[in-house]
Amino acid sequence: MKAVQFHEVGGPEVLQYGEVEQPTPAAGQVRLRVAASAYNAADNGMRAGFLPIPIQLPHVPGYDVSGTVDAIGEGVTGLTVGDAVIAFLPMDRDGGAAEYVIAPVGAVVAAPTSIPLADAAALPSVALTAWQALFDDGQLTAGQRLLVVGAGGVVGKYAVQLAKRAGAHVIATASPRSADAVRAAGADQVIDHTATDLLDALDGQVDVLLNLAPIEPEQFAADVAAVRDGGVVVSTTAFMATPGDESRGVRAATVFVRPNRERLAELVALVDDGALTVEVTRRIPLAELPALHAEGAAGRIAGKVIVLP
Repeated sequence: MKAVQFHEVGGPEVLQYGEVEQPTPAAGQVRLRVAASAYNAADNGMRAGFLPIPIQLPHVPGYDVSGTVDAIGEGVTGLTVGDAVIAFLPMDRDGGAAEYVIAPVGAVVAAPTSIPLADAAALPSVALTAWQALFDDGQLTAGQRLLVVGAGGVVGKYAVQLAKRAGAHVIATASPRSADAVRAAGADQVIDHTATDLLDALDGQVDVLLNLAPIEPEQFAADVAAVRDGGVVVSTTAFMATPGDESRGVRAATVFVRPNRERLAELVALVDDGALTVEVTRRIPLAELPALHAEGAAGRIAGKVIVLP
């Protein structure tokens, strides 16, 4: 089968497209015929060797995947060959940048039926990240005020949609390029971070601050003033510490996305109910994945890109 893999960590040039052996599912696993995998920034980090996730080389990237069940391992129940599914694959195992991939049955849920199967690869890890940041780590509830810094990205737009559905008042920062999309996702107020000081633009403190942007640590620490006493600061930027304020009881939490089959199934249901929109900005063939990694390393990727085998 065709796949993209790397035998050593390094720049995008270490990625190789070619023939590899087709995997066979073991007990508790299924093999998926890949409809698409999704590119995530963490794929770049693992390939470059600076993200501390233990992978075995050679490694196939792409931990978000959609496809159809192609073969079933011993002991697997509830799935049949031909089922359309999505999965958030274990990040330390081979991913979906291939024609076939092995998935533990506990990572697999039925795919949305309201969108193309390939596009559904854009959902798993980013939607789970948004949910866990808001409700598991941020403990956001109806009637609270939420500030999303960097809402124009993929996770940000999921976060805005989910927060509005939960009954929160959502304030978001975005560039002029993404402001309309953030408003369309449901933000009550959009602040242009390129032209306006965040603290000056707020009309009061918030209960939860969710940071999704690679801002300077000094700026992040200053933004904590936007959070009320007893509130919480949540961040997905694991490369720097999330600041809080113990003197005011402001809690700090850093999000590391966690597999959750039941929650992923709930997110699929929201998509099919029309309550959550899956956005795909580009679709590329598998052979072009090394070039996409080069774009990612240069910070030139906007929106969600899926990879078609």
